Amino acid sequence: MNIDDIKSELMVRIEKSANPREVLRANELKNLYSEIPKLPAEERGAFGKKLNELKQELTTAIETREKSLLDGAVVAAIDVTAPMDVNRPLPGLMTADNGSLHPIMTEMKRMREIAEKIGFDVIEDRQLDDDFHMFGALNFPEGHPARDSFDTFRTEDGFVPPAHTTTMQNRILVAERDKLLNGGQIATITLGRTFRNEDVDATHEHTFYQWDGVFVSKTATLGQMIATIREFYETFMGQKLKIATQPASFPFTEPSLEFLIERPASMGGKPGEWLEMNGSGMIHPNVLKMAGIDPKIYQGFAWGGGFDRLIMLKYGIEDIRHLESGKLRFLKEFK
Repeated sequence: MNIDDIKSELMVRIEKSANPREVLRANELKNLYSEIPKLPAEERGAFGKKLNELKQELTTAIETREKSLLDGAVVAAIDVTAPMDVNRPLPGLMTADNGSLHPIMTEMKRMREIAEKIGFDVIEDRQLDDDFHMFGALNFPEGHPARDSFDTFRTEDGFVPPAHTTTMQNRILVAERDKLLNGGQIATITLGRTFRNEDVDATHEHTFYQWDGVFVSKTATLGQMIATIREFYETFMGQKLKIATQPASFPFTEPSLEFLIERPASMGGKPGEWLEMNGSGMIHPNVLKMAGIDPKIYQGFAWGGGFDRLIMLKYGIEDIRHLESGKLRFLKEFK
């Protein structure tokens, strides 16, 4: 089949398609481009020129078809003959007076209540931050893999949509270090949305929520940290939990631990089925120094983990993508 025959066939396909841009990926076009290396050298230029002209004509036809589809949709959306009015809402839709809080918002409110009950302040993280607070203030060395675009998003101006709520830790330590000088302690939890350059599947999302705790005093210990985190999880889940820790490595804590719980039988768990819930550890001396706190006098612990995972575990949600989908069928389950 020659170029003209293929052009006629693809034009017909565009005119009938609800997604006409797919035609630019048609096998017929790919086959034409694969023919170029097989042609004699003196014929390749003319053939390539005809292909470029074909692609331009197809693109123009696609844009025309897309505009036609859009115009049709707009007309359909304002059908003045429809038998509905403001006093008769569409059946099955969630309206202002029968909607509900998203499960993430419900459980963040619950976590805030737990935190405040045991003496922690609660703040929200930022939606856009800088490299210093994201990495430099947290003892990340230059060249650390987390700084790479394969893991962390960056704007054209060099700002960072936070990949973890720990980005607020330096600000917390600097803003509250006077409490230490007056004989008090720092106890703050950050809740907020974070972003990662992730391949999305049932257990991974590029946009998700985290919680992050920081505690500093003259007497903070690893045992105190484990007890604090355990108290949070048991109160949040409403039951006693079996816990475990295992060694880990994070730039901002030393020593570092991963905190695990045995999945409760009431939530479909089996004995020996351990779940990693968060990273944790004693705050690295360099992090305290960056905030103007003397690590020879004060010490602290910190932890951080995914909040979406807590909600999935609590409600038995099988796919993390439901939480950001905006699907009414899913949201109605939490009315």
